[in-house]
Amino acid sequence: MTFAGLKRALRATYCDIVENRTLQMAAALSYYLVLSIFPALILFFATVASIPYPNVYMRIFILIFTLIPDQTAPVVQAVLLDVLGTNHRAWLSFGTIGTIWVASSAFDAMIEALDVAYDVKDLRPFWKTRLLALCLAVTTGCLLLTGLTIMILGPRFGAWLAARLALSPHLASLWPAFYWVAAVVVALLAVELMYFLAPNVRQRFLATLPGAVLAVVCWIGFSYLLGYYFRHIANFSRTYGTLAGFIAFMTWLYWNSFFLLVGAELNSELAKESRKGSLPQKEESPMPDAFKRAA
Repeated sequence: MTFAGLKRALRATYCDIVENRTLQMAAALSYYLVLSIFPALILFFATVASIPYPNVYMRIFILIFTLIPDQTAPVVQAVLLDVLGTNHRAWLSFGTIGTIWVASSAFDAMIEALDVAYDVKDLRPFWKTRLLALCLAVTTGCLLLTGLTIMILGPRFGAWLAARLALSPHLASLWPAFYWVAAVVVALLAVELMYFLAPNVRQRFLATLPGAVLAVVCWIGFSYLLGYYFRHIANFSRTYGTLAGFIAFMTWLYWNSFFLLVGAELNSELAKESRKGSLPQKEESPMPDAFKRAA
């Protein structure tokens, strides 16, 4: 792609963000994420509770809380500990199916939002999009579990590997950077899968990489900036009282949803620029060609 084509794609991305009301779409998506994220976390932590690893709860809490705002951490921790304190096995039995169904509602909303970002109509039947949302929820959960496993077991595995291979102390000290990179790669893969599978568009998997990189970089950078803002500048407790943690959580989800949609808009415009036109859909309209031309 030429530099002029890249400039056209960036300009079109900005115009689409305004025309598609991406900020409003991000607000709707963050609402569905709030409804879904707690059932998903409850099921996730109920599954993690069966892993025979010391202090696994607190280790995962610490890793998650490095990304979400400080004022949000006590709210999330209180809900999870209250629900999973005594009955985590129940969440792995009869409530599992219902919990996965509720947790997948955010991915169902995400499919619709990504269709808007890619400027395509979703002609797939309801059962197919809902099944896709369930698969995306399970796949993303597995990738999240993989990333957390890398983060938790990373230091011990690095020390074991250094001892087994007789690595120098300098090489062994680089291991923490490696498992952070591995965790970022897992996040990129999860976002790419959403961009590749969710919208009703036929595209190459690697074509989703630019938007995924933009979304993940903005997620990480914005999470740290927002945490600094909440710690040193804003005083949500004075304004919202006991709701301060929840408001901070909603703000974090809102802007992360926005960056996810912006990445999809960028992918869409880059693909259109390379194809010199509209993107092909996975499922076209069932109308005959004669009717399409007449329409």
